[in-house]
Amino acid sequence: MLLKLDHPKLFSEIISIISELVLEVRMKINKECMSIIAIDPANVAMTSFKLPSTAFSKFEIETEEVLGVNLENLKAVLRRVRGGSVLILSKQENELKLQIQDKIKREFSLALIEIESEEKELPNLEFVSKVEMDSKDFSEAIEDCTVVADSCSFITENEKFIIQARGSLNSFKAEFGDEAKISAGDSISKYSLEYLQKMIKATKIMDKAVINFSNDYPLKLEFNAPFIELSFILAPRVETED
Repeated sequence: MLLKLDHPKLFSEIISIISELVLEVRMKINKECMSIIAIDPANVAMTSFKLPSTAFSKFEIETEEVLGVNLENLKAVLRRVRGGSVLILSKQENELKLQIQDKIKREFSLALIEIESEEKELPNLEFVSKVEMDSKDFSEAIEDCTVVADSCSFITENEKFIIQARGSLNSFKAEFGDEAKISAGDSISKYSLEYLQKMIKATKIMDKAVINFSNDYPLKLEFNAPFIELSFILAPRVETED
């Protein structure tokens, strides 16, 4: 296995975002792509990342590889990537070799780990509401919600998308109309802001956010760009009465 990324900074930033949710992942590499599907320890959120072989300047692999990787260790190495650096990944026995080439050539070796869990697959979900909007606008609304509460509701009604949060004393509401592309029936669902704050870090590197949800149903957030597919699934917060 030999993979070469001529512009690895974006890859580094995505690994950092994923590491907010999970500590260890199976990194699958086949002839089509590099991919990660993982669930957080609390089984509340899932992340999916795919980088096609065409994103690499060199992509040599004989058979499918599944690499158990500690993301904190990988993130620490990728922080050493600078603008203009080239990243080369290879596998030697039970180690992942990461070579960073810029003014000098540096090489790190990370021990591969055994991950004792079943292989994950994305669930087949069908949504009533789909909203495509500027990722920064979405991020700002989520951050505004955190001022007053620890959860927020996503609502689509009357061709509008509403994000609102209510605390014990205070509340917040953001309403989007023509500035968002809304394909939706009427839906409302509530989600944890703790998790959403981690997911919206992707808005710093992606221009568009696609929000998919239904009544009291998992949320799917998509941040896609040329050569990159990054998405998150978040379980709803369902209020129960005593």
